[in-house]
Amino acid sequence: MPDSLLFSLVGGLGLLIYGIHLMGVGLQKYAGDRMREILSKVISNRFKGILVGAGVTGIIQSSSATSVMAVGFVSAGLMTLAQAIAVIFGANIGTTITGQLIAFKLTKYALPIIAIGAGMFFFAKADKKRDLGEAILGFGILFLGLNLMTGSTKFLANYPFVQEAFITFSHNPFLGVLVGFAMTLLIQSSSATIGILIALASTGLVDLSAAIPIIMGDNIGTCTTALLASITSNIHAKRTAMSHLMFNVFGTIIGLIMMPLYLIYIPLTSSDLARQVANTHTAFNILNVIIFLPAIPLFVKVLEKLMPAKTHEQRGPVHLERKLLKTPSIAIKSATLEMLRMTGIVKEMIKLAMTDFFEGKITSKDKVLEMEDTVDELQNEISDYLISMTQQELDRKDSTRLPALLHIVNDLERIGDHAENLVELTERKINRDLPFSKHAMKEMRIMYDLVMAMIKDIEQTLRTDSLIAAKRAHRKEDLINELQRKYKNAHIVRLEKGKCNIRSGVVFIDLIKNFEKIGDHLTNIADAKLGSLAPNNVRNP
Repeated sequence: MPDSLLFSLVGGLGLLIYGIHLMGVGLQKYAGDRMREILSKVISNRFKGILVGAGVTGIIQSSSATSVMAVGFVSAGLMTLAQAIAVIFGANIGTTITGQLIAFKLTKYALPIIAIGAGMFFFAKADKKRDLGEAILGFGILFLGLNLMTGSTKFLANYPFVQEAFITFSHNPFLGVLVGFAMTLLIQSSSATIGILIALASTGLVDLSAAIPIIMGDNIGTCTTALLASITSNIHAKRTAMSHLMFNVFGTIIGLIMMPLYLIYIPLTSSDLARQVANTHTAFNILNVIIFLPAIPLFVKVLEKLMPAKTHEQRGPVHLERKLLKTPSIAIKSATLEMLRMTGIVKEMIKLAMTDFFEGKITSKDKVLEMEDTVDELQNEISDYLISMTQQELDRKDSTRLPALLHIVNDLERIGDHAENLVELTERKINRDLPFSKHAMKEMRIMYDLVMAMIKDIEQTLRTDSLIAAKRAHRKEDLINELQRKYKNAHIVRLEKGKCNIRSGVVFIDLIKNFEKIGDHLTNIADAKLGSLAPNNVRNP
């Protein structure tokens, strides 16, 4: 082969791959944040999940990016496994749009498209226009590369060894699947693989029987990006990535069985072989979604069986997904989920400590102290995560929320410290066999119940951004303060009348004081949420 043809072929391939990459990058910057927002709000309806997955992938031109986002959302607890599987199914459909665009053969318009894109990219002042210009520039480069490749591959048809190689693919579908998988694994772009196939089909080097298995292998190859992204994530993200692989492997098996039907019906859709390749890619993925859509619950059960979650409680963060930091509004949601988990831990610490106190036994001390270590670790991890977010471009709303969330984390850690104090007071009561009157026990129980009810209000505030729950917590804190003063004075009277043990009185005063301090920190959390969600709200409406 002449050197000039080899350079044209390799250079054209490089331009094709780079053009698809540049177009995807531009579109992701132009619409990516909004697409992530849409993805994070996918509800349990499978059909909507598929539509969202297809739509997002069609816009950002990358099924791998959509799959990686889905893995991140599942890892952060923002999406269930069933929802993510539906999104991934849709992403497989959305990625076929690139092939359809390439099949239009806009090669003669490549240079004008490049000129328009470059003009917008270099001279537009608004960032969004520059991002769109980058996408248009990539679109033009894609067709320029396709034009060079098509011109070069015409001469390849004259070489017998090339003809024999592609004849082998058409006669051995399994080899074609391996070739498609290897190409996509190497290039890391299923759209680029389809683009190469279309270029080869345009010159007659590849017929439909050879192209179909390569398309199927291409679908399997595109799973590698999400699989790699899940390696450092939790079990839920790993299951999500594995579901993508299972879907495409099983789909390929069914596709190979149905290959004779593709060879009969796809040619009816167009006389142009390049368009047939694009249509096969689209039909293959749509058909797979139709077949496997009812099986999503089965996918979930199989994955949970094959990849069981660890039974022990995880000490470190569960929801903090660093892949989401580039989209602060979503990263804040994952941080809030982790704070909600932290709230549940401190609530359980208080419950364990006071159950031992009221029942007169020491059974939970070690567990509470271990949970306190977890709370301290979570404070550090969440704070670091939130601080990392400040390095991103934040809008006014997120800029207001970040300081508030940092305060909330610190207050939750302080509540954990007070829960540890309750354990120490319980230990003192039991080891010294300190007696308490029925009045004292009743008063401590009332304050304990109020604190637990207040924590529930805070949990609702964190979970739903409920201003009503935050204000309800405020009212309980006022009552806790009032009861603390009332019970302290009443206890002093009992001491003066000799109705209470002095050492018991010290424990009683310390215990209700800790309840009052816990109420203060819970109030600080309510204030932080009120301030970040509705700055003009007053404390007691």
